[in-house]
Amino acid sequence: MVDFPWEGRRVRIPDFTHLIDLASENIGGKVLFSTDDFFAPAENLIKSESPIFKEHEYTEFGKWMDGWETRRKRIPGHDWCIIKLGVQGTIRGFDVDVSYFIGDYAPRISIQAANLEEDKQPQVPQRGIRTGTAASPQEFEIIAKLNSNDWDYLVPMTELKPGKPASSHNYFAVNSQQRWTHIRLNIFPDGGIARLRVYGTGQKDWTATDPSEPVDLVALSFGGTCVGFSNAHFGHPNNMIGTGPAKSIADGWETARRLDRPPILENDENGILLVQGSEWAVFRLAHPGVITQIEIDTKHFKGNSPDSCKLDGCVLTTQEEEDMIKQKWDLPGHRWKPLLPVTKLSANESHMFDSLTLELQDVITHVKFTIIPDGGVSRLRLKGFPSSICLLRPREKPMMRFSVKAGFRANL
Repeated sequence: MVDFPWEGRRVRIPDFTHLIDLASENIGGKVLFSTDDFFAPAENLIKSESPIFKEHEYTEFGKWMDGWETRRKRIPGHDWCIIKLGVQGTIRGFDVDVSYFIGDYAPRISIQAANLEEDKQPQVPQRGIRTGTAASPQEFEIIAKLNSNDWDYLVPMTELKPGKPASSHNYFAVNSQQRWTHIRLNIFPDGGIARLRVYGTGQKDWTATDPSEPVDLVALSFGGTCVGFSNAHFGHPNNMIGTGPAKSIADGWETARRLDRPPILENDENGILLVQGSEWAVFRLAHPGVITQIEIDTKHFKGNSPDSCKLDGCVLTTQEEEDMIKQKWDLPGHRWKPLLPVTKLSANESHMFDSLTLELQDVITHVKFTIIPDGGVSRLRLKGFPSSICLLRPREKPMMRFSVKAGFRANL
């Protein structure tokens, strides 16, 4: 059951919207079932793009809408759908967006969730093109094996408020520490919803990690997250730690052009631009650990990649992180330890570097990734070993555990 009785209360301008959307199709979210998709399929709920409106566009079934819209119900019951999260983890809040559904939005919703083991889930057939259809008796029979009627309620039945796109977001906070894999969205009794955002953080079972194999300690799917940045004009830094390769420049971190760049650019003796400005993003690792290998991928950024970059790490407690967020990450310079010195980057290319921690053997909880002077990066991977089972590379010193150097000890 959920942890607190006030789960699902509506909040305004919530901080959880800065977290990742665990249900987004971009990170593997998938609609498994919907009772009805007559006017528009439930797959639209998990699109990464904001909803749009086409005033004069119609289908053979009615008005074209960018969302999930069911037929006007004339039988007992209500409509609902089940979504498998692309990243399994802790849910901090929901955004139920009814943009453009002015006269046909769903008047009430509730949201349930479950943590299902992969090997105990029934084989659900591919949905295919669903517009104009309703779920078949066979589909109802298969999905009934999930017992979704009994799932925990994160949002009880609540009325929605419609509005123009800027004010059509219905936010609901969740205060649960549990790990979730699936959600069920109920609408009462029928209608339309443009988007459903499921904000939270990924969660990995670290006890099952092979201590001899490096893992991506900053991966979004494991719980890594951006906790501060200087600029995200064209794309959020969380995109860099997303699942799989970047699909386009929209799937990376890209900043605006810095206005303080010199009128005429010059290089130093190593070919690195002589500029004062830079942009940065700070990440909390999914698990404290030792970073041994760094991957920086500028794929798709052909005319807008950074000239160079650097990476620094530190150890922070939860309270210190909260203080730094309030102070816009004005952390004293001596707290940052270099993991990668200023290094030249190339456009549209994957770069692999060994971390300086091979010598330092320092546990890290947070990293600061700096690009110079500006530009875009598609992926950032920080491979290493969780601190509780950390080993140096087997070929170098098998079975030797790390040591934390004096003056750089974690409060772990």
